[in-house]
Amino acid sequence: MPPPKTHRFLIIADGQFGPLTSKTANCCIRYMPERIVGVLDRSHAGKTAQAVLGFGGAIPVVGEFERGLALGASAVLIGIAPTGGQLPAEWRGWLRTAIERGFEIWSGLHTFIGDDPELGALARERGVRILDARKPPPNLPVADGRAAEVGAYVVQTVGSDCNVGKMTAQVELRDALRQRGHRTRFVATGQTGIFIEGWGIAVDAVVADFVAGAAETLVLEAAKDADIVLVEGQGSLIHPGYSGVTLGLLHGSCPDALILCHQATRTYIGDYHGREPWVKIPPLPELVEIYERAAAPVRPAKVIGICLNTFDLTDAQAEAAISRAAADTGLPTTDPVRFGAAPLVDAIVREAMAAR
Repeated sequence: MPPPKTHRFLIIADGQFGPLTSKTANCCIRYMPERIVGVLDRSHAGKTAQAVLGFGGAIPVVGEFERGLALGASAVLIGIAPTGGQLPAEWRGWLRTAIERGFEIWSGLHTFIGDDPELGALARERGVRILDARKPPPNLPVADGRAAEVGAYVVQTVGSDCNVGKMTAQVELRDALRQRGHRTRFVATGQTGIFIEGWGIAVDAVVADFVAGAAETLVLEAAKDADIVLVEGQGSLIHPGYSGVTLGLLHGSCPDALILCHQATRTYIGDYHGREPWVKIPPLPELVEIYERAAAPVRPAKVIGICLNTFDLTDAQAEAAISRAAADTGLPTTDPVRFGAAPLVDAIVREAMAAR
């Protein structure tokens, strides 16, 4: 089998492949398309990733697992979370087939496939690796502020909600900064970022006392060979379910600066486990203040830019939304996927130089 960095993946996204319902699949298609041979989703079989997502080119969507494997895959990547977090019986059959044929399984589920009595045992028997990206490493420390002492300039993305583009912003910024010659590392704190970058810790699976310690560990490692460290944010401080991991990550990373991410058309915290949305997203200037106040007791950090997700707007609407956000906050604003990351890169470089 090929080494992990050269694997070619069949992505399982059955029944949920779409712009907002298959985050892991979508980001892998956007940032490592050359390694994706196809997507398994019976509801869109016969289409291409481009037709479903608006990007991804000719990557085919297939309706049969065997056909997907035959496209040249060497590993299977689970690109969505099944309802309830449990593996459907059919998925178990697919994964069993893949393991029996020697295909690695890459999973970001909270349910660890490697610990499954049937699938885990089969993989060990066949010598097949299962990468459970959300499984945290042992012996994580309690944070003690050491991330504030690194020589690198640390920038963390924070958000108005989940799934607004915090990881995407950092990957776009990483690429743009490297193109300008800056030694930059991206710190993955979620399963999708780990798949793309090849290392990291999924902090939402870490015991609460050690979330900040996990973030600190990642920043210390990344700063060893970087002048700019980009920390992937998680959740939101105003999210009723995920604010805890957001605060732990913020205090553990001890960032020098923050980039606030928001979907321009979103006014409430998104669908909350089927309940009607009830947490209204405050105006961007108020969100800026919320994050700066939260960071201040441990390590003061200013929001230095706004990243808007405008995927569901026309170009004219997107440009208007960006102009409004910039006027409201007085901060450089862009949608880095749609219009490029230059305004945010300029802000990071300017602030990093001033901090030296």
